[in-house]
Amino acid sequence: MNLGVPAHEAQDLCQEVMLTVHRKLPDFDGQSLRGWLYGICVRVASDYRRSARVRREVVSEAPPDQAVEASQGDALDRKRRLTRLMAALDQLDEAKRAAFVLHEIEELTLAEVAEALQAPIQTVYSRIRAAHVLIQRAFASPASSGPSKGGILEAG
Repeated sequence: MNLGVPAHEAQDLCQEVMLTVHRKLPDFDGQSLRGWLYGICVRVASDYRRSARVRREVVSEAPPDQAVEASQGDALDRKRRLTRLMAALDQLDEAKRAAFVLHEIEELTLAEVAEALQAPIQTVYSRIRAAHVLIQRAFASPASSGPSKGGILEAG
């Protein structure tokens, strides 16, 4: 979901990633498998977000199937922070979003992100830094209650 793919589409896109890996495996140079795989994931997610079916889709949350536990206050705070983070990520351009997600959420090194995105490390660093600024602004806006004790990224 962090690369803009909803959970209900993840399995189909995972299969698309595997097909792409199988097709491109002869071209793999043996350098960084992790960076190469994440690069494929980023491109598949990007293609998905650009597809016509995504633009026509109207996303709505289904009502919960079961009662909420007694710790619903904390769960609600986490859900609100996660929703806020996803909205902030949606506002980033594709290059910043991919760099930020791969480095900060998927915990790839700058070198691995640079390989996955086929960009110089300095460019990746500046994209991540710019994404940080934009996301912090989104959490600082008046509409936000701001990140609570867990921080922005510890949203669950």
